[in-house]
Amino acid sequence: MGLNSNRVENFSDTEAPPLSTSVMQMPPLEVHRVCPPPPRTTSQKLRHRLSEIFFPDDPLHKFKDQSWFRKLILGLQFFFPIFDWAPNYSLQLFKSDVISGVTIASLAIPQGISYAKLANLPPIIGLYSSFVPPLIYSVLGSSRHLAVGPVSIASLVMGTMLSEVVPYSDEPALYLKLAFTATFFAGVFQASLGFLRLGFVIDFLSKATLVGFMAGAAVIVSLQQLKGLLGIVHFTTKMQLVPVLSSAFHHIDEWSWQTIVMGVAFLALLLITRQISMRRPKLFWVSAAAPLASVILSTILVVCFKSKLHGIKTIGKLPKGLNPPSSNMLYFNGPHLALAIKTGIVTGILSLTEGIAVGRTFASLKNYQVDGNKEMMAIGLMNMAGSCSSCYVTSGSFSRSAVNYNAGAQSAVSNIVMAAAVLVTLLFLMPLFYYTPNLILAAIIITAVVGLIDYQAAYKLWKVDKLDFLACLCSFFGVLFISVPLGLAIAVGVSVFKILLHVTRPNTVVLGNIPRTQIYQNLNQYREAVRVPSFLIMAVEAPIYFANSTYLQERILRWIREEEEWLAANDRSNLKCVILDMTAVTAIDTSGIDTISELRKMLEKRSLKFVLVNPVGSVMEKLQESNILESFGFDGLYVSVGEAVTDISSAWKAQP
Repeated sequence: MGLNSNRVENFSDTEAPPLSTSVMQMPPLEVHRVCPPPPRTTSQKLRHRLSEIFFPDDPLHKFKDQSWFRKLILGLQFFFPIFDWAPNYSLQLFKSDVISGVTIASLAIPQGISYAKLANLPPIIGLYSSFVPPLIYSVLGSSRHLAVGPVSIASLVMGTMLSEVVPYSDEPALYLKLAFTATFFAGVFQASLGFLRLGFVIDFLSKATLVGFMAGAAVIVSLQQLKGLLGIVHFTTKMQLVPVLSSAFHHIDEWSWQTIVMGVAFLALLLITRQISMRRPKLFWVSAAAPLASVILSTILVVCFKSKLHGIKTIGKLPKGLNPPSSNMLYFNGPHLALAIKTGIVTGILSLTEGIAVGRTFASLKNYQVDGNKEMMAIGLMNMAGSCSSCYVTSGSFSRSAVNYNAGAQSAVSNIVMAAAVLVTLLFLMPLFYYTPNLILAAIIITAVVGLIDYQAAYKLWKVDKLDFLACLCSFFGVLFISVPLGLAIAVGVSVFKILLHVTRPNTVVLGNIPRTQIYQNLNQYREAVRVPSFLIMAVEAPIYFANSTYLQERILRWIREEEEWLAANDRSNLKCVILDMTAVTAIDTSGIDTISELRKMLEKRSLKFVLVNPVGSVMEKLQESNILESFGFDGLYVSVGEAVTDISSAWKAQP
């Protein structure tokens, strides 16, 4: 018979389903003994547990039964993925990587300059950060499509957190030191997570909180670009909605109509090219080339009409040459060290989350695997090296990686090609940016961050999980009205609260029998499921810990009370047995064991039999070691609910 899971019926309704007699009519079942897991020593248990926590993917399985030379080769490939794919690299693959590398360079150069401005850093730092980090990632990274460089969210957060304490305009040298130091600590934090295999730390930034955070950050970033689009000179450095809008309208006298016209025109052009590429993926090169083309065109316009466009502000002189060393600028003592560490950790988490998510997204499209822990170490070491070569926090950018993927990238060589293009720019083309207007950088930033506002994801959250949607809203409005770091903190806080809510208030359900089967399902979910006379069958769908043991005891006693009241009101047979299905109880601690013991004693005083069903291996092991099973006896523990009901019912019938 089919099960109708769409119709919901509450077992406590006044009109109850007919009591099942099919259970009594089923042929007798063989009662199986619940077996504990094989005995293990404490060291064996600890080794197994640590292996499951830190090495779920068994990263050393390739080294088994290999010669020492082969292990050396595998070790090099493990720590330096370039040794894995380089031997099979071909000229055909190189051609594809050159095309994709040049394509993403056309996007990376203007974005690098723009994102550096977003972080309140000199524009040249953005280009430096698009040269050294991609080279390091190409050796250490395991993703074939991740395009490395500055990213908008990390740039925004770094600029916001540092500027609140040390504005760049007041102390540029100190600000640079703190930016490089924050990048160093971001790299240390990221590499440590990968080396210690603690990647689950970044999982506290759930999809829901990231959707809200990125949307809020995108709105703030876009509004901050009003300074460049309107030509305002005196603009607030604050990153909240009200101060930004207030500053824009309080300085109407500084608005430049020439800047507005040119800025809006180029912004419209960039948004149109973005839409074209989104609707027709084969035309990806349109949106990829648009930023650089806009920079070139706007620069030409300013040069040709500079006598008439005197109100338009330009980037100015940018230094030529390779990245200067900055290890001597790292700030390891002083009153602002805590600020650098805090900024590094926050930007490190954000950039790591984005980089790994982007890498895994494109890996799934090409059916290969990205090792999260390797990526953490690669990104971390990349940022540590970058901090010593005048770079700030970098990661994998979604927009550049999408262009890289669509352009046909086959390996990390595309990052090397991109870095080579940036190198040529640094050595020979820097004077050409002198007349590049600031408004084009603002337009490029707005176009890039608009894609971070994911309306569809927010709507899906609302439909699927209202608590996730609440976390999304808290993150969004926290960023808009409080601050970017506090908005992120609120997002993490809501996520942790949700975890605590699920842990401390686990789901408990009452089960009923599907007639003519030995299947027991939730009475609220399955219309066909009916009560078994004299039995109350419950299931706990979570581990039983100290955090939820008291709640579970109270909730189970309430189920029993409500069942007895319902039976009395409907003139049914008295309750005789309470069955607790522990199939979904994946773990238990001493508080949980004490709760089970207390429940048994309380029900025994009320002449109710208490039975446990199907405790899993680790739970069964702890129950046995605590000696609690002795109090349940042979008929207090069963493999399945069906066996428990059938055996206990038969025992009752056999009684005189």
